[in-house]
Amino acid sequence: MPLPDGLEMTALSSGDDCVVLQISGELDHFTEQPFRASVGTFLGRGHRHAVLDCSALTFCDSRGLNCLLSVEWLLERRQGRLLLARVRPNVARVLQLTGTGALLRTFPTVERALATLPPEQRPAWPPPAGRHRLPGGHTESPVSGAPATRRGSSVEAG
Repeated sequence: MPLPDGLEMTALSSGDDCVVLQISGELDHFTEQPFRASVGTFLGRGHRHAVLDCSALTFCDSRGLNCLLSVEWLLERRQGRLLLARVRPNVARVLQLTGTGALLRTFPTVERALATLPPEQRPAWPPPAGRHRLPGGHTESPVSGAPATRRGSSVEAG
């Protein structure tokens, strides 16, 4: 069964307390469930903080906002945070118009987002070089060398 086009998530860096993920494509009704499954895979490892690099997130509707808010809610319960970095103007406008921007913290760079966390809770940044495309469309995780996620699937990087 083909996965919905328009969503891809890649782990850029990870530590015990925090994961940095890059999200690409569209976050909407069609990609809501794959997004939740992918994020759930990463957060299931116990991370308290997540930084989403949104530089390649081209579209986000109300269903996408609900996804982001649910991640924020979960991380708050863990005494953590969801931090959005490099948000594109069209997505920033949706955050502003809906009032969601007051609930979700946004930063111009991943570095600035990570700087708000205690140093011992930050993953290595910038990430190690050498992220490569693997057969089947998987992206190699620079942290472990294992496949990360592909088009919303919940393949674990191990």
